[in-house]
Amino acid sequence: MIKILAIIMLIGGAIALIMGVLGIFGSVALMLSPWALAILGFIFFVAGFSMLKYRKDTDEVAAQTTKNS
Repeated sequence: MIKILAIIMLIGGAIALIMGVLGIFGSVALMLSPWALAILGFIFFVAGFSMLKYRKDTDEVAAQTTKNS
């Protein structure tokens, strides 16, 4: 479950970051502030990447606890 959430955050953050950067340079007209979109995209991208890299999935944690007991 954690890996699914991390992948969603990673993809959503990448899309928001790209749209924000394109909005900052004037290539795309957005309804939102391009700076806010770029900053939020960066935050979600980094959070998703770090969750994907460092967290164990809930299924793996449950399997380890039943294996150890």
